Amino acid sequence: MICLENGLSVITPKPYRERTKRTEYPRRMKNRDVLQQDIDAVLQKSPASFDALLHELQALGYEIKYGKHISVKGKNQSRFIRLSSLENGYTETDLRAYFLSQQVPKAKGKHLFPAQNRAVNLLIDVQSKLQSKGPGYRRWASVYNLKQMSKTLLFLRDHKIESMEQLSQSVAQITAQRDALLASIQKADNRLSEIAALKKHIINYSKTRSVYEEYRRAGYSKKFLEAHRDEIIIHKSAKAAFDELGVKQIPKVKTLSAEYADVLTAKKQAYAEYRQAKSEAQEMLIAQRNITSLYEAEQKEEEQVHRKEEQTH
Repeated sequence: MICLENGLSVITPKPYRERTKRTEYPRRMKNRDVLQQDIDAVLQKSPASFDALLHELQALGYEIKYGKHISVKGKNQSRFIRLSSLENGYTETDLRAYFLSQQVPKAKGKHLFPAQNRAVNLLIDVQSKLQSKGPGYRRWASVYNLKQMSKTLLFLRDHKIESMEQLSQSVAQITAQRDALLASIQKADNRLSEIAALKKHIINYSKTRSVYEEYRRAGYSKKFLEAHRDEIIIHKSAKAAFDELGVKQIPKVKTLSAEYADVLTAKKQAYAEYRQAKSEAQEMLIAQRNITSLYEAEQKEEEQVHRKEEQTH
């Protein structure tokens, strides 16, 4: 009535079935989104290092939990959030790589270091090429992952590898260690199989020995053979196995069991070391491949530019 008395329009309410239903809703801000926004805000202050960034997050009220993976928890959060579980660009690996790259001055010329001086510091050389996006970078980036290269840079830093020569030596050393451990594991497997087979034949030999001696005293009688064929065949198989294994004096089963336990323990220890060496070798080979690919892309780009210059002259 008030609207009609004042000459105002009146909106007639529509029935529920005729109303436009809302199907899209604004994205709800999650704790991870808030954390990533706070990381962006801290980075705007240009902290000097990754540790300084964590200190700034603590100043904002975040609790830091250190361990194999760094986790943080805000004031209103019930659970810690691993940095490694955040989006690309906010993970611990990416943030550490960011601060590493910030420590390297940008290259003013074509190369920060000439080719012959790459051994001075491989980490700085690679960082500068990525940062300056020099020759070959675009070719390399079209095939390889920048995030993977960030992990390679962290690997070089953690292992204090400063040259390609040192990296190649480390690769050769760890792969040789891996292969030697694998060979020792295979050798142990073979010996365990031999011991198991030898124990079986010794037991069979002992069980059928009296029957075979009777067979021999009977002048290898066919009638005796037909009556005790299985035992005689087992006994002959055991003797043949001894000859094949080069056994001249039959060892005691107790002695073999002790050796089996020792070999098995050594094999388990070697296998644990092998898994570690295999993992390290894989990391080394990936790092070597990533860096080699960057230098090769740079070299190919330079050769292509050189050919074009020769064609124009």
